[in-house]
Amino acid sequence: MSIDIDIFLKIVSCEIKDKDVPVVDLIAVQTKDPFKVLVATILSARTKDETTAKASAKLFRVAEDRKSLANLSEEAIAKLIYPVSFYKNKARYLKNLPSALENFGGKVPDTIAELITLPGVGRKTANLVVSVAFQKPAICVDTHVHRIMNIWKYVETDTPLKTEMALRKQLPGKHWLGVNSILVAFGQSICRPVSPHCDICALQNSCPQDGVRPRKTPGQKLDKNQPLKFISWNVNGIRALEKKGFKDILQDLDADVIGIQETKAQPDQLSEELKNIEGYTSYWHSAEKKGYSGVAFYTRLTPLAVHEGLGNEEFDREGRVLTLEFKNYYLINIYFPNSGDKLKRLDFKLRFNDTLLAFAQKLGVRKEVILCGDFNVAHKEIDLKNPKNNIKNAGFTPEERAWMDSFIEAGFTDTFRTYNQEPEQYSWWSYRFNARAKNVGWRIDYFCVNQSARKKVHNAAILQEITGSDHCPVQLEYLDQ
Repeated sequence: MSIDIDIFLKIVSCEIKDKDVPVVDLIAVQTKDPFKVLVATILSARTKDETTAKASAKLFRVAEDRKSLANLSEEAIAKLIYPVSFYKNKARYLKNLPSALENFGGKVPDTIAELITLPGVGRKTANLVVSVAFQKPAICVDTHVHRIMNIWKYVETDTPLKTEMALRKQLPGKHWLGVNSILVAFGQSICRPVSPHCDICALQNSCPQDGVRPRKTPGQKLDKNQPLKFISWNVNGIRALEKKGFKDILQDLDADVIGIQETKAQPDQLSEELKNIEGYTSYWHSAEKKGYSGVAFYTRLTPLAVHEGLGNEEFDREGRVLTLEFKNYYLINIYFPNSGDKLKRLDFKLRFNDTLLAFAQKLGVRKEVILCGDFNVAHKEIDLKNPKNNIKNAGFTPEERAWMDSFIEAGFTDTFRTYNQEPEQYSWWSYRFNARAKNVGWRIDYFCVNQSARKKVHNAAILQEITGSDHCPVQLEYLDQ
């Protein structure tokens, strides 16, 4: 399908008229100051707009120009811009920015080639500054522009840089200045990365929707040609997350089945609203000990059977395994034990691991098997920020990693690494030391499948933008045909 980019961007511009504009555009409108636009753009990398706006306002009250910024220490800048992501790195960039600008007479340069020589400035930032601050032709390609242009099949690229180069060749010049602002607002509100709102989009009947799985509306029938969406999430206390809007988050995630771990609740402690969310049936397996462990499912799909535990009292009293059986596959939701302080539960965990593997293999004789949950182990060095410092710590011991090796050797696939080999892809961050903002984390949440299920895996992802717990959800798309 070939789209008319003029018409598409015109329609989208109308769609987002009442939506919030990106914070960098707002700062440009308010100040017309290239220096503030540059600083705000540096702060905005991998940071929510509302956080960027607050941090920028705090910083500009103290340092509104190059000279006043130069008078601040790196530590002072870090305190002012906290909690933007990677605030320590950004504080270092901003501390070095005034001296770097001296190479351009103390002014912000207006070309991409010059801007990318500045600390903390890459091509995306440079393009944004050129277009927003100087109103000169440039194409800023962030994740929204890259994703939406590929959904529309206007480009077919696998990186933002390749998208930028492709758009420079084919996007009409009249769109260069505004395309980023338009598509960022559109991507944040309607064409969202998770559960895009295609049902209310004015482009619904003309968009190619390449690679898109639109959200389902209540009562809508499943499309057998579309992959199912499974989500796994350690919620670290479902009652606490209920107060943070779990019901709305669940609806936005738009999963066909979501498995949650560490519910920390027994059935009589659950509200009726939590047990009966519209469009879903819930199943719970709780620990005997109150406020501890526990797993649950919310499902739109009707299972043939629901199986609690592993058939082993030692483990089942802790409420760690719940399995849904469907016609062609089993979906196993698991909260693996933590090895504990001074590894006092390491032996217990390894016994659990072996019992779980035997359980999954037994089911695999009959049907496809999908396992999801918090495995409480980072398998490879790429799966945590500081591997050298954690070799003897719970979740990264040689014993736990060796078991994970044996699990993979037994025929199970870590689906995320099938699609993504990039570092710094984490699903858990300590609540201490602002670890999530600095992305000092671990990847310990998984979707794994046995050999017979592998061919039906459509995609896998980590949904780092979803907050509410110290873990974020992980996702599997599965084509059950």
